[in-house]
Amino acid sequence: MTVYSPSRLSTFDNCPKQFEFRYIQKIQRDTESIEAFVGKRVHEVLERLYHHVARHSRPPSLRQVLDRYRGDWRLRWHEGVEIIKQENDTDHYLAYGARCLENYYRSHYPFEDGETVAIEENVQFKLDADGRYRGRGIIDRVVRRRPSHYEIHDYKTGSYLPPQSRLDSDRQLALYQIGIQQSLADAEQVDLVWHYLSFNRTVRSSRSEEQLDRLRGETIDLIERIEATREFQTKPGPLCRWCEYRDLCPDAKLGASEPPSAKAPGASEGPPSGAGLAGALEPDLPRSGEQLDLL
Repeated sequence: MTVYSPSRLSTFDNCPKQFEFRYIQKIQRDTESIEAFVGKRVHEVLERLYHHVARHSRPPSLRQVLDRYRGDWRLRWHEGVEIIKQENDTDHYLAYGARCLENYYRSHYPFEDGETVAIEENVQFKLDADGRYRGRGIIDRVVRRRPSHYEIHDYKTGSYLPPQSRLDSDRQLALYQIGIQQSLADAEQVDLVWHYLSFNRTVRSSRSEEQLDRLRGETIDLIERIEATREFQTKPGPLCRWCEYRDLCPDAKLGASEPPSAKAPGASEGPPSGAGLAGALEPDLPRSGEQLDLL
């Protein structure tokens, strides 16, 4: 049976027709939303930041982090990046990603809170004893807080901050917890941690064994429903604006409105001033003559 990732499951929940286009018909697109592009660049820089800390035993400067982000942006920009919200331009999103990185840097410097044991970790897991139903995913960062106590960290660049109740029922990180507990024999306690970068907020949650058992059952039920589906119905809604298959979908125009959200500070405003990105408040770092390259 197919190995299911949280994103694959969520795609079916959000719109079975999109699931069909993406995973059944396997229609490839060379476009991506500007929001997805920003998220990838921010994730890549944070990944490199922690690799740098591991190699050099100290972090790069904030200026180096932001320079690397802007360099990666220029290098990876392509004509297929789509800006759905026409009221915002490219500079707005470039500054938005920089603000996400600056928020995280200032809040977590010097990045010594817990031992990083994995970055961009591929995790695979069984949902049942026989291993017929399986899942997989990529964890942004795994931290050992103390012996037998781990944390699963996830970076979010979106401009929506979910309520605690929604995160307490989040499927993605809870499935990753199942994977961590299967791969790390000493993982007795696992905490789930989200970093909402544009809000400069860190939100935590946890799952009991009873909750994980219930999640396994619910996920298996969903997989069985997906596997049994023969007609994939459309599910028009606000997310249609960002769907890469909206030109193929007969009902895409029905989902034209924007979802209600708790907006991040400045999410629909112009870019912040350059002084706020890498300037006077940068932490003083000890220097020994060598250049710290964010590789």
